[in-house]
Amino acid sequence: MRKLLLLLFIVGFSAQVSHAQHSVARQWNEVLLQSIREDYARPTVHARNLFHSSVAMWDAWAAYDAQAEPFLLGNAVQGFECAFDGIPAPASTVSARNMAISYASYRLLKHRFTFSPGAASAMNRYQEMMNRLGYDTAVTSTNYQSGDPASLGNYIASCLIEFGMQDGANEDILYLNRFYQSVNPPMAPPLPGNPNIQDMNRWQPLSFDVFVDQSGNEIPLGTPDFLGPEWGSVVPFSLSTNDLKIFERDGDEYWVYHDPGAPPYLDVQNGGGLSDEYKWNFALVAVWSAHLDPTDGVLWDVSPARIGNIDINTFPRDIESLRDFYDLIEGGDPGLGHRINPATNAPYWAQMVPRGDYARVLAEFWADGPDSETPPGHWYTILNHVNDDPLLEKRFKGAGPILDDLEWDVKAYLALGGTMHDAAITAWGIKGWYDYIRPISALRGMAEFGQSSDSALSRFHPAGIPLIPGYIEMVLPGDPLIGALGEELHKIKILGWRGPEFVFNPEEDEGGVGWVLADNWWPYQRPSFVTPPFAGYVSGHSTFSRAAAEMMTLFTGDEFFPGGMGQFVAPKNEFLVFE
Repeated sequence: MRKLLLLLFIVGFSAQVSHAQHSVARQWNEVLLQSIREDYARPTVHARNLFHSSVAMWDAWAAYDAQAEPFLLGNAVQGFECAFDGIPAPASTVSARNMAISYASYRLLKHRFTFSPGAASAMNRYQEMMNRLGYDTAVTSTNYQSGDPASLGNYIASCLIEFGMQDGANEDILYLNRFYQSVNPPMAPPLPGNPNIQDMNRWQPLSFDVFVDQSGNEIPLGTPDFLGPEWGSVVPFSLSTNDLKIFERDGDEYWVYHDPGAPPYLDVQNGGGLSDEYKWNFALVAVWSAHLDPTDGVLWDVSPARIGNIDINTFPRDIESLRDFYDLIEGGDPGLGHRINPATNAPYWAQMVPRGDYARVLAEFWADGPDSETPPGHWYTILNHVNDDPLLEKRFKGAGPILDDLEWDVKAYLALGGTMHDAAITAWGIKGWYDYIRPISALRGMAEFGQSSDSALSRFHPAGIPLIPGYIEMVLPGDPLIGALGEELHKIKILGWRGPEFVFNPEEDEGGVGWVLADNWWPYQRPSFVTPPFAGYVSGHSTFSRAAAEMMTLFTGDEFFPGGMGQFVAPKNEFLVFE
């Protein structure tokens, strides 16, 4: 039985963490994470930045080790060669590694964040870091044959920069799409319904007066393009061509690794095929939006005793099996939990919290609002948290000698960076090819058709939304939502988060849960963002998280956090910002 790495969410408390002196790799990683927080919210781009920065540090470290194999230095990676003839042995390997890592990181990050909205502070931060370490940024030589570690670092960075300009990420055009075009016209979320959608199975852009991305940056034009639909063709870390399929649409290629097959599609004419599964999946999103109410009296135990420990062999193997895996009405985690903490042999103590509080904390944590390092960066912060724990023994795969901090960090960062990069390529390759619709478009679109549950009722249509008593119903005479002139009679209503129009001051107001017209349904998000600008299938968050948890389990040799439990603190009356 496989266990997921556990992350315990503790609400309403604060904690202080003391940090020992960190390796130079850790220090540069923290600098990078802060740069990501101040940049545009681009999980694909930042998974690549985290990977390439980890390669820079690993290759600089490996250059001074007779057994270690660099990733790019001295190798050819998918046709790109970074020649390397070796470097003379230094007087101090430790000092040489620190210097080479620093120059490689400095040069690479300066290049990657030149056009960031946070460029000014980022450049100052990089310079301050070099000053603090005592390194002269005026040294620009790449003549590593001289034995100068600074020149080696500069050379590694130059290879990575050149490699990155031809690796398929479209960095040369600021990561814009070369050929992808949406088939659907934009929807304006503040306006009711979704009357202009052309294809209920394809992604739809959203239009805003002002669009503010997940990092708090205003994006011009107000209608963001699909982020990364061509990302499947980016050069990976370890993905195999044996797992690659190349599809073609409109004369353009879409590269897909680990193709899971198509999601359920809605037959808008007859409701055939997997239309019922399409409806069920999106109806689940609507029903679970009712779980955001902290006053409904429902308490959940969110401790490890109740959450997690799901046998991977019980995971759904087809779309129809999702109904048995997820609890449509009650929600929650289908896992068995863990009765005993393996580190202490004591039972995990229960932590009962309102379901609505826990659901909102989860939603906002993964929503990646301002100051977020995006999901790939989240896992670096989790890794750093684990690395800081005094109970952690830094043994590779949990065995062998204890590694020094620098060796542990460069190896862990390379492993996690490669994992996050490959996860992004895999997930976004699938997103780009299947180009699947997101919940706000699907729910509003189905409601435009009507209901599909009862042909004897008004507004029946085979592509309509399914009715679920108490959660998705029709507006009947006497309903407060019927409108002054009865204009909303027999329209669809959803019990869910009431939306941003009820939140005038997020520091004081709560939108709360109540009945809203499906035409006006919103996910729990800011009104200037609403939903990420990329297809909904497959989940990027889930792909990143499962991959990272497995990598950390393998790397540390332990399926649990040190001491058997990790913590994330969401301070009461401070953490939530959407309401």
